Amino acid sequence: MCGIAGWYRRGGRPVAPEIVARQCDTIVHRGPNDFGTLVDGDFGFGMRRLSIIDIAGGHQPIASPDRRYAVVFNGEIYNHLELRAELEEAGMRFVTNSDTETLLAAFVHWQDDAWPRLDGMYAVAIWDRLTRNLTLARDPLGIKPLFVTEQQGGIAFASEIRALRPLPGHVFDVDERAVHDFFGYGHVQRPRTIFRQVRSLPPGHCLRIGPDRDAQIHAFWKPEFRIRTDVTEQEWIEETRSRLRASVKRHMLADVPVGSFLSGGVDSAAVTAIMAELSGAPIKAFTVGFPNTSIDETAAATRIARHLGCEHILLPLEPDAAGTLLPAVQAAFDEPCAATSAIPHWHLSKLAAQHLKVVLCGEGSDEIFAGYKRQRTALNAARWAPLLKALGPIAGMVDRLPATSSRRWNYLRQNARRFRHAATLDGNVQRFFAGTQISSPWLRARLFEPGFLARHETAGDVAALADAHFPGSGLATLDPLQQFMLADLTVHMPASLLNRLDQTSMAHSLEARVPFLSHGLVDWTMTMPNAMKLRGRTGKYALRKAVEPWLPTGSLGLRKLGFQLPFAEWFRGDFSQFAREAWHESGARASGLLDPEGVGTLFAEHSAGTANHGRMLYAIAMFGCWWEQQRQQESPTAAAA
Repeated sequence: MCGIAGWYRRGGRPVAPEIVARQCDTIVHRGPNDFGTLVDGDFGFGMRRLSIIDIAGGHQPIASPDRRYAVVFNGEIYNHLELRAELEEAGMRFVTNSDTETLLAAFVHWQDDAWPRLDGMYAVAIWDRLTRNLTLARDPLGIKPLFVTEQQGGIAFASEIRALRPLPGHVFDVDERAVHDFFGYGHVQRPRTIFRQVRSLPPGHCLRIGPDRDAQIHAFWKPEFRIRTDVTEQEWIEETRSRLRASVKRHMLADVPVGSFLSGGVDSAAVTAIMAELSGAPIKAFTVGFPNTSIDETAAATRIARHLGCEHILLPLEPDAAGTLLPAVQAAFDEPCAATSAIPHWHLSKLAAQHLKVVLCGEGSDEIFAGYKRQRTALNAARWAPLLKALGPIAGMVDRLPATSSRRWNYLRQNARRFRHAATLDGNVQRFFAGTQISSPWLRARLFEPGFLARHETAGDVAALADAHFPGSGLATLDPLQQFMLADLTVHMPASLLNRLDQTSMAHSLEARVPFLSHGLVDWTMTMPNAMKLRGRTGKYALRKAVEPWLPTGSLGLRKLGFQLPFAEWFRGDFSQFAREAWHESGARASGLLDPEGVGTLFAEHSAGTANHGRMLYAIAMFGCWWEQQRQQESPTAAAA
């Protein structure tokens, strides 16, 4: 596990070694154990390494035996031993035990056909000295990030945007459309980034660029539903158990101890249970709690940990602690991030990194086994859509329901309006985008500065996003649940969930692995009928049945909470005051993007209980922190102060 960065300047213009070293210095947190670079005329790349596999022999860059190819690589290849055996039969020889050397040999032998063979998470850069071609590749699900910028006739890449900033003559302007994304969804929609000149390489894609041609990008993997009907329910359950166990076993491959993140839910509990079964020693399991709030899962996680014989390490998270450390959490990201679980994951990663280098997590289960409540809400909206459209103005009366002194009534009124809006949209993919928004169109109309609103807020925003991500009629053959799941897997997960997991863990030099997102396991789940995933109001049906024997009685009947923040509760207390300060003191208030009066109204309404604006106030606070950090980065004097 490490961070990578490089610059193909092209045109025979030499790359200075100190520039590549400076790029790598910005991401030392991703790999504090080792450092290496290679410079070859107008090309140079490097890495910072967190040593997990072949600690002594895995130094990068690694070159092929004939010195033609060289590689830097961020991630882990869990099936590298099987691939190595196959490559050795083909006559290839190895000098290290590193999965990096196996990856390079696979590329030399199979070229781009190597990528679908890899079971792992990765962002890869391979340099061909002979043809002077650069190849970049990113794992199928987007677990590991890779950003590129094409400026001044060249191309640069990095695991984090901050590692592009040291390049001389490069500019990084804030993209207003990305700001609109952020306040609509809590993150920037990919492949866009917060900067106009930077984009994210899509998951499951590789990019190739030579000395005198434009970059060419093509996909090497994409998820597809191929439903099977020749398998019984019990067979689905047993195979779920078998395949998940095999994936967890592979993800435990390391030359250092491995722990787990454990909430009170089925996903992390299933992973931890398998680890406990396979390990010869008690697993270290890490849990964050929210004392005296409605979403505290400490008791449930503790019960599971005791049942599995884990060494359970708890972290109580209080609102005043979260408030004072909020700028530090945002500093882990190059872009503003309002992911709901960024703060607890940041704290958990900091805690876990004091004990070990690797943890396994339960992310990805909701996407492949239909575990999200919003998926069920969107299905209900689709069912109610014909009636609500037929009622027309009568259904619209929900928009005019008055606020009262009852906080519960006001929150229900707010949710009912959003439900009606989703039901009137055209198509399920549009409902997906509406369902993942942290703000409604009418809230953004109050939030944005009028000029910014006019430039970027249109009635067809969700329709435009649906067309951009799913052009044509490619989803027409899928039922509504499958459409929602595919959108979650390919749009929301890499842009939000996996980005948050990578940034918060690597900020503390911790490797976070996700066994549910082995692309072979994902492919298999896409052959499973809907009824094995969503049964009535119960999501993840087959998974629940598969892991039931491993967990304490009654564990699977608890309400799903996960690593969330109690926004509505915290933003009525001292945390709200910190958010106000972040907004007023950062300079974001004078950016011309948000309307100060509108922001003030949101704070007032939330405090009074007439609406729940917790998610949006959190986004405003995080944007303020990000804006201030950008200002200091651009002003050495301010940064020094």
